[in-house]
Amino acid sequence: MALKFVCVEDYEKHAAKVLPSYALEYYRSGADEEQTLRENRDSFKRWRLMPRMLRGVQNRSMNTTVLGFSVSAPFGIAPTAMQRMAHPEGECATAKAAAAHGIVYILSTIATSSIEEIAAAAPNGNNWFQLYIYKDRQATIDLIRRAERANFKVLVVTVDTAVLGRRLINERHGFDLPAHLKLGNFNNVDEKSNFQTQKKEGSRLAAYASVMFDPSLTWSDITWLKSITKLPIVVKGVLRPDDAELAVQHGVSAIAVSNHGGRQLDGVQATIDALPAIVKQVNGRCEIFLDGGVTKGTDVLKALALGAKMTFFGRPALWGLAHSGEEGVKNIIQLLKTEVDVAMALAGCRSVDEIDSSLVLRQELHSSL
Repeated sequence: MALKFVCVEDYEKHAAKVLPSYALEYYRSGADEEQTLRENRDSFKRWRLMPRMLRGVQNRSMNTTVLGFSVSAPFGIAPTAMQRMAHPEGECATAKAAAAHGIVYILSTIATSSIEEIAAAAPNGNNWFQLYIYKDRQATIDLIRRAERANFKVLVVTVDTAVLGRRLINERHGFDLPAHLKLGNFNNVDEKSNFQTQKKEGSRLAAYASVMFDPSLTWSDITWLKSITKLPIVVKGVLRPDDAELAVQHGVSAIAVSNHGGRQLDGVQATIDALPAIVKQVNGRCEIFLDGGVTKGTDVLKALALGAKMTFFGRPALWGLAHSGEEGVKNIIQLLKTEVDVAMALAGCRSVDEIDSSLVLRQELHSSL
């Protein structure tokens, strides 16, 4: 009898068996000793749920809105690069699955499918574009204009990559994109933007990042972005309340509390632990999202209870993609929808609006009650 996959972990274990080692290492890896990578998951366990009883939860809905867009669940798919290493259809399959389920899909700048391919694959999807502000500002502008023409709804600006974090296993094994794949958004750019021509001693991605990423970025570059596009801007990678305050002052539409999936600076807070102070600082002046370590419905419930408007996950979608492409990603989304629904029912919540801070308590406080 074939194994029935009933949780994200089942898909992850399957992916570990079927993915090529270079792809699995790239998707799984965190920075340096991978402390933050582990903490992103482990820290969710230290927030304990405090469910309400006898709440009449026979009718429930997890429908909500994000930046004014209606979505079918309080979670979406975070940007993850180079998805065609997991499945031939790559990001197109993921975008189609997200559109079918009515949730947000965020395309990575360094995807193996282009902006235009995503627009063709999921023309009615709630597609957002993750943007790196490159040293070459014209290349950055060109990406924004293409996203606008392709009806992408939001720009998600990653701000935690002044340089690329050291992912030791990728450096040790010399990560490279397979020769039959390419970065979809850079087919016709100049030579310095060509991933495959970057010289490398370790990871070719690290070599590419050193050429393209701009360590001189400041908050004034967010002001610049706002001056050249009308798309809502989300800043992704904020972990401190004072940076959240600066983001609000620079007029962003939302803040994504993120540590890049534990792939940049190792030893930083898990995102679920960083979230409450940022929520308190922002005090409703813009929406707040969270990614990092989200693998279960109870993770989503806890993040929303602590003040996130929306959660995002990356790796679980990759594990679904590695299993069976679009159908695998659909299965992952449906699993999480089921888990969120069950968690809401057992916590006494009939709608997302009923999820509040009374539902969660830190483990050390819980043990003292």
